[in-house]
Amino acid sequence: MKLVISPTPAESGAAAAAAGAATIREALDARGRTRIILATGASQFEMLVALTATPGIDWSACEVFHLDEYVGMSASHPASFVGYLRSRFVAQVSGLGRFEAIDGTAADPQAEIDRLSAAIAEAPIDVAFIGIGENGHLAFNDPPALFDTEAPYLRVTLDQACRQQQVSEGWFPDLGAVPTEAYTMSIPQILKARQIICTVPDSRKARAVQGAVEGPLTPDCPASALQGHANAGLYLDAAAASLLAKRAG
Repeated sequence: MKLVISPTPAESGAAAAAAGAATIREALDARGRTRIILATGASQFEMLVALTATPGIDWSACEVFHLDEYVGMSASHPASFVGYLRSRFVAQVSGLGRFEAIDGTAADPQAEIDRLSAAIAEAPIDVAFIGIGENGHLAFNDPPALFDTEAPYLRVTLDQACRQQQVSEGWFPDLGAVPTEAYTMSIPQILKARQIICTVPDSRKARAVQGAVEGPLTPDCPASALQGHANAGLYLDAAAASLLAKRAG
């Protein structure tokens, strides 16, 4: 796993965006199209600002998937990840080719999972922009996570640490307002991306980063799954990297 540590979240986000943009350009040059995965949440603010400002990318040839959404949540809700990406990414780029949004309000959750699974299987993913949760989760794969499932998407129950993080970051007023279930891309599906750009700022994530980088490969720290990916980069600010024994790479 490649470590890139920058002094501030803005610098870390810019470095992550630059690395991902290079892969996007390579895919466009080679095949005339690109497919990417985007994460949401506070950890992605600076990266998305930098990525959407990157010149020279034909976004009309780009297909975008995202990692997760709450079950039962409308895209108009302030905490919706679909709404987040529509405002922070889709509206910021010119003529995006495709945004495969998860329908949190789907009447048949299994049918929605099947639809998403078929869509993402159409072609390989070039780059996945992801983050790590305070409890070590990737997407909404809370510990202990499924490392061996063949399902591209899952319906999961969120643990309390994950739900509390959503309150702490200001997305919900209290724990009772946070949904208990979500749709999530599975860890094996995330790992199928040719490149993974994992952006993690803030001291709140330092313990999870330490487990992901220096701990054992274990479902109890879902982010440790990144250790098995041949082209994964972890983009940290100084605070997120503060507990690492080795702080360069």
